[in-house]
Amino acid sequence: MKAKRVLAFLLAALMIVSLAACGKTEDTKPVDTRTYIYWLNFKPELDATLQELAATYAEAKKIDVKVVTPPSGEYGSTLSAQLESDDPPTMFVLGNNDDVKTYEKYLADLKGTDIQKELSSDNYNLYDGSKIAAIGYCYECFGIIVNPELVQLAGYKASDIKDFASLKAAVEYIHNNASWLGFDAFSSCAMNESNAWRFTGHMANLEYFYDERDEGGWSEAPSSIRGRYTENFKNLYDLCINNCRTSPDKLNSENLYPINEFKLRETAFCLGGSWDYAEISETVPGAIMIPLYSGMDGEDRAGLCCGTENYWAVNDKVSKSAQEATLKFMYWLVTNDKASAALVKQLGVMPYRNVPASENTFLKNADAYTSKGNYVMDWAFRYQPNSEEYRADLRSALINYNSDQTDANWENVKKALTDGWAQQYSKQNESK
Repeated sequence: MKAKRVLAFLLAALMIVSLAACGKTEDTKPVDTRTYIYWLNFKPELDATLQELAATYAEAKKIDVKVVTPPSGEYGSTLSAQLESDDPPTMFVLGNNDDVKTYEKYLADLKGTDIQKELSSDNYNLYDGSKIAAIGYCYECFGIIVNPELVQLAGYKASDIKDFASLKAAVEYIHNNASWLGFDAFSSCAMNESNAWRFTGHMANLEYFYDERDEGGWSEAPSSIRGRYTENFKNLYDLCINNCRTSPDKLNSENLYPINEFKLRETAFCLGGSWDYAEISETVPGAIMIPLYSGMDGEDRAGLCCGTENYWAVNDKVSKSAQEATLKFMYWLVTNDKASAALVKQLGVMPYRNVPASENTFLKNADAYTSKGNYVMDWAFRYQPNSEEYRADLRSALINYNSDQTDANWENVKKALTDGWAQQYSKQNESK
């Protein structure tokens, strides 16, 4: 009897252990011990360069290095999905403080790391309390790119364009005489998904920046915006879409490549940023950048839109060996002569002590405006709440307006800008 009781006890204990093990298998994800590097890249124009750098590093260090670049407009949704996948990125890009809140549990502290020690300035970091949640890897500017040679052929001087009135005069003259000049004013103001950000993000900054300036600056996204400068946004938007190579009702076409039109000298003006310099300078080496003039009082003292929405973050949920490998890769990117030179060529300026000086003319234009005492238009658009949905709604409203430029349709654009902000802010914060 004693032997039977012992046997029964052992069998019961074995069943408990087995059940516990089964429960653990179902509820607990296996610990990832892999050593690998996976960069989920935000900037499509950087992809070719990154693929080459990744291959070089992988060969030299005998480690798996992967770079994935989602299509424009799909980064946020891709990041959310990939972080929860079985093959999560070890490094990824954040755009603003709201992203820090959204992805807080994934963010390793970069304070004291070798890459952080290479920074030439701490002004481009994102913090979570005292923790360095992400570090900036580039400083950029955007505005209106100009081919001074073509402007001069039309009888104007690019240096004389100092406000909306002077911009409007040159643009409308060129567009009205494009047939005999052989070139048009603005490149196609493409509203396809690959290019709509130029308007739903960058040009919309006209509204946000001046709102922000009136309120003494923003440290986080406001719950609503007043929409006091939508007419200034409309001034520039109308000038662009009604004086470009493609008629407004066809700007939604996927077969529009505005930078290519400018490169081919088919247009004298193009909306773009310092990230476009490497490509444009191949055929238009004399191109310059001027501010987003929109009819604001005192805008002759305006400068370019300068800032960043590109911050490196390291995934705290991958293995420690993968984190360490990723940090070494990041350090190599900003200290290796060839790697850092390749990145600077594409990005313009990187805030690290040992990277090459930039030859990017557009960034030099930004510095020249600042040196004259002109105000910098910071990147207030990076506070856009629930930005992908917000921009999608604004894009839809703009496309409708392009096809039928009525007051009623512009009212819908204004609502997308202002009411849409409040709605997306509420939606974003309800989920937190």
